Amino acid sequence: MTDLQKQANQFRAMHHGPKILLLPNVWDVASAKVIEEAGFGAVATTSAGIAFALGYPDGQRISREEMLTCVARIAKSVKVPVTADVEAGYGDRAEDAAQTTLGVIKAGAVGMNLEDGTEDPEHPLADLNLQLEKVRAAREAAASKHVAVVLNARTDVYLLPAGTGPVNRYDEALRRLTSFRDAGADCVFAPGLREPDTIARLVKDLRCPINILAGPGCPSVPELEKFGVARVSLGSAPMRATLALLQRMANELKTAGTYQAMQGAPSHADVNRMMGST
Repeated sequence: MTDLQKQANQFRAMHHGPKILLLPNVWDVASAKVIEEAGFGAVATTSAGIAFALGYPDGQRISREEMLTCVARIAKSVKVPVTADVEAGYGDRAEDAAQTTLGVIKAGAVGMNLEDGTEDPEHPLADLNLQLEKVRAAREAAASKHVAVVLNARTDVYLLPAGTGPVNRYDEALRRLTSFRDAGADCVFAPGLREPDTIARLVKDLRCPINILAGPGCPSVPELEKFGVARVSLGSAPMRATLALLQRMANELKTAGTYQAMQGAPSHADVNRMMGST
């Protein structure tokens, strides 16, 4: 087996292990190295974080090529498996999802997120049949390269503003996630879902690995693990929290003329060592 095939199998096994899979998302090589050195067994990218860092708003405004170039730099820099957030696959056709999957593999990643949000206020969720075609196309593209890419299929039902989505969000999320699972997704993802009883119910109804987007107001990792959640990620929040630190540093410098917000930063030598080990 190639190293990529081994990593794909290793990453898939992490979704079925005795411990919950924790993925604090990264947006560049430096953040990826920090997470790897902290002892995490895999690295997940944040599409929003990468887009923000390169000067784009979120929502597929960045090109497939730029996104995957960044993913490739990250994958090359770490020894652990990398999973890439590739938004909705950078196109409206199943062929686009297939092309993106091939790009993910070429970049050296062994997992990918595929979402059903459209950024269209009139039709905020992709047609389910089209989304299933994308899932199957991604699965087939990965098989053509003999790399069992771990596909994390996401629905944005719980992210929709009030009044723009289905009246019964749970039923719609369950319908979509079940369909994604049956079409070949290895894990399913419902960002925006935070209510403990609903999370536990979804895990029981789906009976497959489920990814929860965690953050303030979300159940703790031990609680999620007790519910049977397989995977927890943080999305773009770590990148945005880093921006908040920069804001505090800037405000302190401008107002007080002091530097306390920079306390605790890794030394120049430590960061230089991390970059030298890529």
